[in-house]
Amino acid sequence: MTSMLRSCIQSLLKMVNSFIGMFGIAMIIYALWMIRVWQRQMDDSDHPIPWFIYTMLGLGATLCVITCSGHIAAETANGCCLYCYLVFVVLLLMLEGAVTMDVFLNRNWEEDFPIDPSGNFHEFRDFIKENFEICKWVGLSVVAVQGLSVLLALVLKALGPHQEIRYDSDDDYTLEDVPLLRNYVNQPPYGPR
Repeated sequence: MTSMLRSCIQSLLKMVNSFIGMFGIAMIIYALWMIRVWQRQMDDSDHPIPWFIYTMLGLGATLCVITCSGHIAAETANGCCLYCYLVFVVLLLMLEGAVTMDVFLNRNWEEDFPIDPSGNFHEFRDFIKENFEICKWVGLSVVAVQGLSVLLALVLKALGPHQEIRYDSDDDYTLEDVPLLRNYVNQPPYGPR
Protein backbone atom coordinates (compact mmCIF):
# COMPACT_ATOMS: atom_id res chain seq x y z
CA MET A 1 0.00 0.00 0.00
CA THR A 2 2.81 2.39 0.85
CA SER A 3 4.56 1.80 -2.47
CA MET A 4 1.35 2.61 -4.38
CA LEU A 5 0.86 5.79 -2.35
CA ARG A 6 4.52 6.74 -2.88
CA SER A 7 4.14 6.21 -6.62
CA CYS A 8 1.00 8.36 -6.69
CA ILE A 9 2.69 11.16 -4.72
CA GLN A 10 5.72 10.98 -7.03
CA SER A 11 3.47 11.34 -10.08
CA LEU A 12 1.59 14.26 -8.53
CA LEU A 13 4.85 16.00 -7.65
CA LYS A 14 6.07 15.57 -11.22
CA MET A 15 2.81 17.00 -12.56
CA VAL A 16 2.96 20.00 -10.21
CA ASN A 17 6.59 20.54 -11.23
CA SER A 18 5.53 20.51 -14.86
CA PHE A 19 3.27 23.50 -14.16
CA ILE A 20 6.15 25.34 -12.50
CA GLY A 21 8.35 24.48 -15.48
CA MET A 22 5.75 25.76 -17.96
CA PHE A 23 5.57 29.04 -16.07
CA GLY A 24 9.38 29.27 -16.16
CA ILE A 25 9.47 28.59 -19.90
CA ALA A 26 6.79 31.25 -20.44
CA MET A 27 8.93 33.75 -18.50
CA ILE A 28 11.98 32.87 -20.62
CA ILE A 29 10.04 33.29 -23.86
CA TYR A 30 8.63 36.62 -22.68
CA ALA A 31 12.12 37.83 -21.69
CA LEU A 32 13.59 36.78 -25.04
CA TRP A 33 10.80 38.61 -26.83
CA MET A 34 11.49 41.74 -24.73
CA ILE A 35 15.23 41.50 -25.53
CA ARG A 36 14.44 41.31 -29.23
CA VAL A 37 12.14 44.35 -29.09
CA TRP A 38 14.64 46.30 -26.97
CA GLN A 39 17.51 45.58 -29.35
CA ARG A 40 15.41 46.81 -32.27
CA GLN A 41 14.59 50.05 -30.44
CA MET A 42 18.11 50.79 -29.20
CA ASP A 43 20.66 51.39 -31.95
CA ASP A 44 23.61 52.56 -29.85
CA SER A 45 25.03 50.98 -26.70
CA ASP A 46 24.91 54.08 -24.46
CA HIS A 47 21.89 52.84 -22.56
CA PRO A 48 22.16 51.02 -19.25
CA ILE A 49 21.38 47.32 -18.99
CA PRO A 50 17.64 46.57 -19.01
CA TRP A 51 17.47 45.00 -15.56
CA PHE A 52 13.81 44.04 -15.80
CA ILE A 53 14.34 41.91 -18.91
CA TYR A 54 17.31 40.06 -17.45
CA THR A 55 15.49 39.59 -14.14
CA MET A 56 12.60 37.93 -15.98
CA LEU A 57 15.07 35.75 -17.89
CA GLY A 58 16.90 34.78 -14.69
CA LEU A 59 13.69 33.96 -12.83
CA GLY A 60 12.49 31.82 -15.72
CA ALA A 61 15.77 29.92 -15.81
CA THR A 62 15.64 29.51 -12.03
CA LEU A 63 12.14 28.05 -12.26
CA CYS A 64 13.33 25.60 -14.92
CA VAL A 65 16.24 24.50 -12.69
CA ILE A 66 13.86 24.09 -9.76
CA THR A 67 11.59 22.01 -11.99
CA CYS A 68 14.49 19.80 -13.02
CA SER A 69 15.56 19.28 -9.43
CA GLY A 70 11.95 18.57 -8.47
CA HIS A 71 11.65 15.87 -11.13
CA ILE A 72 14.88 14.28 -9.93
CA ALA A 73 13.73 14.45 -6.31
CA ALA A 74 10.34 12.98 -7.18
CA GLU A 75 11.84 10.15 -9.19
CA THR A 76 14.46 9.13 -6.66
CA ALA A 77 12.48 9.92 -3.49
CA ASN A 78 15.88 10.47 -1.93
CA GLY A 79 15.95 12.53 1.27
CA CYS A 80 18.86 14.72 0.19
CA CYS A 81 17.30 15.52 -3.19
CA LEU A 82 13.95 16.28 -1.58
CA TYR A 83 15.58 18.58 0.99
CA CYS A 84 17.50 20.46 -1.71
CA TYR A 85 14.32 20.83 -3.73
CA LEU A 86 12.43 22.07 -0.67
CA VAL A 87 15.15 24.64 0.05
CA PHE A 88 14.93 25.95 -3.55
CA VAL A 89 11.14 26.24 -3.47
CA VAL A 90 11.00 27.80 0.01
CA LEU A 91 13.65 30.38 -0.94
CA LEU A 92 11.67 31.21 -4.07
CA LEU A 93 8.48 31.57 -2.03
CA MET A 94 10.29 33.85 0.44
CA LEU A 95 11.56 36.02 -2.43
CA GLU A 96 8.09 36.21 -3.94
CA GLY A 97 6.64 37.06 -0.55
CA ALA A 98 9.19 39.82 0.05
CA VAL A 99 8.53 41.47 -3.31
CA THR A 100 4.76 41.15 -2.84
CA MET A 101 4.90 42.67 0.64
CA ASP A 102 7.06 45.52 -0.66
CA VAL A 103 4.57 46.26 -3.44
CA PHE A 104 1.49 46.07 -1.21
CA LEU A 105 2.82 47.77 1.94
CA ASN A 106 5.10 50.40 0.43
CA ARG A 107 3.29 53.21 -1.38
CA ASN A 108 6.49 54.27 -3.17
CA TRP A 109 7.51 50.75 -4.21
CA GLU A 110 8.56 51.87 -7.69
CA GLU A 111 11.42 53.87 -6.15
CA ASP A 112 12.89 50.63 -4.76
CA PHE A 113 13.63 49.38 -8.27
CA PRO A 114 16.23 50.93 -10.59
CA ILE A 115 15.18 52.83 -13.71
CA ASP A 116 14.43 50.50 -16.62
CA PRO A 117 15.75 52.01 -19.87
CA SER A 118 13.72 49.65 -22.03
CA GLY A 119 10.37 50.83 -20.62
CA ASN A 120 9.19 47.25 -20.31
CA PHE A 121 8.80 47.56 -16.55
CA HIS A 122 6.27 50.37 -16.96
CA GLU A 123 4.46 48.47 -19.72
CA PHE A 124 4.32 45.42 -17.49
CA ARG A 125 3.04 47.51 -14.56
CA ASP A 126 0.36 49.10 -16.75
CA PHE A 127 -0.66 45.67 -18.08
CA ILE A 128 -1.05 44.37 -14.53
CA LYS A 129 -3.12 47.41 -13.53
CA GLU A 130 -5.43 46.96 -16.53
CA ASN A 131 -5.81 43.18 -16.03
CA PHE A 132 -5.53 43.03 -12.26
CA GLU A 133 -8.12 40.26 -11.76
CA ILE A 134 -6.48 37.86 -14.22
CA CYS A 135 -2.98 38.64 -12.93
CA LYS A 136 -4.16 38.14 -9.35
CA TRP A 137 -5.50 34.67 -10.15
CA VAL A 138 -2.40 33.72 -12.14
CA GLY A 139 -0.17 34.84 -9.26
CA LEU A 140 -2.26 33.01 -6.69
CA SER A 141 -2.26 29.84 -8.78
CA VAL A 142 1.53 29.95 -9.13
CA VAL A 143 1.95 30.36 -5.38
CA ALA A 144 -0.61 27.60 -4.76
CA VAL A 145 1.24 25.24 -7.10
CA GLN A 146 4.52 25.99 -5.35
CA GLY A 147 2.90 25.44 -1.95
CA LEU A 148 1.41 22.17 -3.18
CA SER A 149 4.82 21.06 -4.41
CA VAL A 150 6.26 21.74 -0.94
CA LEU A 151 3.46 19.74 0.66
CA LEU A 152 3.89 16.81 -1.75
CA ALA A 153 7.66 16.80 -1.25
CA LEU A 154 7.19 16.72 2.53
CA VAL A 155 4.71 13.84 2.26
CA LEU A 156 7.08 11.97 -0.06
CA LYS A 157 9.91 12.51 2.41
CA ALA A 158 7.72 11.25 5.26
CA LEU A 159 6.92 8.08 3.32
CA GLY A 160 10.63 7.33 3.20
CA PRO A 161 12.79 5.86 0.47
CA HIS A 162 11.87 2.91 -1.70
CA GLN A 163 12.09 -0.44 0.02
CA GLU A 164 14.60 -2.62 -1.71
CA ILE A 165 13.34 -5.95 -2.90
CA ARG A 166 15.72 -8.59 -1.67
CA TYR A 167 16.49 -11.31 -4.11
CA ASP A 168 18.31 -14.49 -3.29
CA SER A 169 21.98 -13.94 -3.83
CA ASP A 170 23.99 -15.96 -6.30
CA ASP A 171 25.93 -17.48 -3.41
CA ASP A 172 22.87 -19.42 -2.28
CA TYR A 173 22.97 -21.57 -5.39
CA THR A 174 25.44 -24.32 -6.10
CA LEU A 175 27.34 -23.96 -9.31
CA GLU A 176 25.83 -27.13 -10.72
CA ASP A 177 22.31 -25.77 -10.30
CA VAL A 178 23.00 -22.51 -12.17
CA PRO A 179 25.59 -23.19 -14.87
CA LEU A 180 24.83 -20.07 -16.97
CA LEU A 181 25.82 -17.57 -14.29
CA ARG A 182 29.52 -18.39 -14.25
CA ASN A 183 31.91 -19.97 -16.64
CA TYR A 184 32.49 -23.05 -14.57
CA VAL A 185 34.01 -26.32 -15.69
CA ASN A 186 32.48 -29.17 -13.76
CA GLN A 187 35.14 -31.45 -12.19
CA PRO A 188 34.58 -35.20 -12.30
CA PRO A 189 33.44 -36.49 -8.89
CA TYR A 190 36.24 -39.08 -8.56
CA GLY A 191 39.19 -36.66 -8.48
CA PRO A 192 41.95 -35.55 -10.85
CA ARG A 193 43.79 -38.01 -13.07
